[in-house]
Amino acid sequence: MNKTELKNLIDQAAGRKKADIVVKNVKIVDVYNSRIIDEDLALADGKILGFGDYQATEVIDGEGKYVVPGLIDPHIHIESANVSPSVFGQLAMPHGTTTILADPHEIVNVSGMRGLEYMVAAAKDTELNIKYMMPSCVPAANPDLETAGAVITASEIKESYDKQMTYGLAEFMNYDGVINADDGVLDELLVSINDNKLIDGHSPSLMNNDLNAYAVTGIHDDHECTQVDEMLQRISRGMYVYLRYGTVSKNMPELLKGVTDANSRFCCLCGDDIQSVTLRDTGHLDESIRVAIKEGINPITAIQMATINTAQCTGLSDRGGIAPGLRADFLLVDDLEHFTVSETFIAGQSVAKNGQYILEPKDDMHGYDDLLTTIHLDDFKPEQLKMDITSSRVNVIGLQNISRTQHLVKEVEHTKDGDFIYNNEEDIIKAAVIERHHKTGNIGLGLLHGFEMKFGAIATSIGHDSHNIVVVGTNDNDMALAVNELKEIQGGGVAVKDGKVVATVPFKIGGLMSNDHVDELIKKQEKFNEVCHRDLKVNAKFDPIMKLGALPLDVIPNLRLTDKGVVDVTKFEIIGINA
Repeated sequence: MNKTELKNLIDQAAGRKKADIVVKNVKIVDVYNSRIIDEDLALADGKILGFGDYQATEVIDGEGKYVVPGLIDPHIHIESANVSPSVFGQLAMPHGTTTILADPHEIVNVSGMRGLEYMVAAAKDTELNIKYMMPSCVPAANPDLETAGAVITASEIKESYDKQMTYGLAEFMNYDGVINADDGVLDELLVSINDNKLIDGHSPSLMNNDLNAYAVTGIHDDHECTQVDEMLQRISRGMYVYLRYGTVSKNMPELLKGVTDANSRFCCLCGDDIQSVTLRDTGHLDESIRVAIKEGINPITAIQMATINTAQCTGLSDRGGIAPGLRADFLLVDDLEHFTVSETFIAGQSVAKNGQYILEPKDDMHGYDDLLTTIHLDDFKPEQLKMDITSSRVNVIGLQNISRTQHLVKEVEHTKDGDFIYNNEEDIIKAAVIERHHKTGNIGLGLLHGFEMKFGAIATSIGHDSHNIVVVGTNDNDMALAVNELKEIQGGGVAVKDGKVVATVPFKIGGLMSNDHVDELIKKQEKFNEVCHRDLKVNAKFDPIMKLGALPLDVIPNLRLTDKGVVDVTKFEIIGINA
């Protein structure tokens, strides 16, 4: 901005010159004073001039609606919606989302800096303001526990800052490495500390001195709290807590029990992992606000947790409120109690109205077609799934409705040479994680309880966070067929029954995101889920791909499965199948 432009902005704000736009007949939500202001809103050059009596070139009738600051998500993974950044924007903006801080660690775990470069290029195809956080843990934890498609070190993190590709350091999942002052972890943290960058946290179950050791590094937030005492300990240490309400992980309702007038300013709403069908049909942060209000939170407090709190938490000083000089990112909302977003404005431009994106959609691979072929695997054979059970008791991964798993020990039938025998009367099936990036031949084998599957097999290229192939099933032949079909379609999900492929959903971009039209994608996802639940008898409470995708997540307790075997996350060591 030059002096002439600044003078013009001052003259418009003072009322000496006409504003570009005035939004009349509105009630402004003042997130600073927790009150409502009955004034007209004036805009110019994509910024808010102020509120009061203004003349303007264009007048918008707000029809008595509320003006709410644009919603800001401080922690989300675009890839979890299985769509490109452009399509994610088309889905999120109608729900009032105007800014997201996205962690692309899914695609970076698959394709390294090449994946980050694609995401940055693709973000230019959407009006949604996307600020990328540099993935901090690629692989997510100790590389001895799993094989990622890439390895990110301090030098790549510094490169992303120098090239202004990223805004800060994404969720630091290797909390064990932080607490024990691992040398490589310190290098990554110091790059961000010395560059004065935001550092996101991920610290499930950490308390007391371990939490002190984690927070002393400057990690200043966490979205993995599940209990109020965890939340209060983090706030007392100056950390912000992100109350998550995604498609599967929903810790917000429980944590709201600990939100008070005194500490609400340290609470922010976030989505983390949200599927495209949830974005399209249910919402994003607007749904979080509605749920918070139903749980007894004051509507303006709920709005603050999705706007000004997040802006202040993340250092986004140019947004988060309705105030002179801020970006003109705002919503028109019919009423605060039900929080239905009527229209979304970004930098003063209307981008969505009555639940629909209203601009011309854009979506381009930008020359990154190599990301469409990332499943590197030789033909897979059933005998590669043979287990080696030598004990009368085995370790079994117990799935739950929450993100954490149980460490179960059970007796199972097995052949003389140690292979698992499936019993239709028991809720235990075989599971495998197959390395798909470097053709190492690594195959981790384990047993799974709680999926309730009775027939066939399911394979997916979603396997957080290294995204190796996850396959489960009741017999080895169907499992092998599912893996080979997944290789053929280059990622997504495959369901098999009785030697036949019965459903597929393709995610060709990195094996994570679809290049189908979003409505076609959702139709395929819904059919896939229907087949898995109806024909394979998968637990009706679970989204099959999302639940299996979390099976290798070796940074959340208790038991996980990676391409290197069964991992006890409480000890950060491979324990194998035999108990």
